[in-house]
Amino acid sequence: MSVGLLAVVDDILSAAMKASAKTAGVVIDDAAVTPQYVQGLTPARELPVVGKIALGSIVNKFVIIIPIALMLTAWAPQVLPFLLIIGGTYLCFEGAEKVLEWFGFGHGHEDTGARDEKKLVLGAVRTDLILSTEIMLISLASLDSDMGIGMTLAVLAVIALLMTGIVYGAVALLVKLDDIGLKMAKNEERRVRHTGTRIVRSMPAVFRTISIIGTVAMLWVGGHLVLANLGEVGWHLPVDMLHAVEAWLAPLGPVVVWFGDTIISAIAGLALGLVIVGIVLVIAKIFGKKPSFSEGGENPAAVAH
Repeated sequence: MSVGLLAVVDDILSAAMKASAKTAGVVIDDAAVTPQYVQGLTPARELPVVGKIALGSIVNKFVIIIPIALMLTAWAPQVLPFLLIIGGTYLCFEGAEKVLEWFGFGHGHEDTGARDEKKLVLGAVRTDLILSTEIMLISLASLDSDMGIGMTLAVLAVIALLMTGIVYGAVALLVKLDDIGLKMAKNEERRVRHTGTRIVRSMPAVFRTISIIGTVAMLWVGGHLVLANLGEVGWHLPVDMLHAVEAWLAPLGPVVVWFGDTIISAIAGLALGLVIVGIVLVIAKIFGKKPSFSEGGENPAAVAH
């Protein structure tokens, strides 16, 4: 009995690791996007906020994504591309907002109290819902079609926990690096003290870089989701053009192809996002409201952690 159980556990872990490998790109994007949401908070609130976002991510995966993905895959697979287009469009919208902030359009909130913290968490959890959806759908598509429902659920559960741990563990480490550096800077050992000082001094540049990478990741993932799934619902021109560029770059190697795909997807995502921002501004003007270009934080390009 125990041998059989161990064999099942081994099968689950093997399938989970194999499927997880195909989600590496989105996982990296998720880890790059999330630190933006804790910038501007006091150091004492950073880890609690990361914990709240991680908990929201778990709820996203286990309460929303996995059940709906399994049901739609079984009974209405034609709906999935439309949901991914909607999710990708939202990522493009968020990314375009942040780009506009870099150029001085819009404004952040002045305080970072409990009200803003709640907005930060909600904004991060909404973004996580889309990125986690792509992670789980890629994982689901990678599993054997003859795998039973029980085994599929078990594998997806392992992937959900593993990806959440990796992403938010990395985020927690990133946001506390400055505190680690500060402690090292007070060490009696000169070499440790010097390293700690360098870490502290480099953190503003590190977080500016992460903010830029995170925004590009939003635009890339969102743009790619829209382009790829438009082809799934019948409009093949955008994804055919993307594939044509990939084929043109193919002789230069897979790295160049990946960069080409990323740049084109990000440009498409930015263009779509700016259109959506424009529509939102027009609607807001009609109803006499003043929209904010942030999720309760400051300009990500300008924040010094």
